[in-house]
Amino acid sequence: MTMPKLRNIGPKSAAWLRQVGLRTREDLEAAGAVEAFVRVRRAGFKPSLNLLYSLEGALLDCHWQDLPEPRRQQLVQAAEAATAQLPDPRARMAAGPVTTTVNETASAESPGGDRGD
Repeated sequence: MTMPKLRNIGPKSAAWLRQVGLRTREDLEAAGAVEAFVRVRRAGFKPSLNLLYSLEGALLDCHWQDLPEPRRQQLVQAAEAATAQLPDPRARMAAGPVTTTVNETASAESPGGDRGD
């Protein structure tokens, strides 16, 4: 996050948030803790629930361990519901098929191919 440093947000969490487009406190407030957490997961990072609690604590300006248990449960339920809507990363192919393209003019001009002979 850019200035000022948010409570509970360390350098690694701040880097993850920047990479998903959350650069200021206002960005985080607009997204909310659950949406920010889901964006980080969607980007391929593997945050623990501590990040979710830390984001909520940052918005409330309290230590993440001071969040009441009922609020933590609400956050987890909301995050699980939002995460369930994400596509399964194992269900998609990592990359498309590889194809080879031959340049006909280059192979016709050099009978032995382009080996630098």
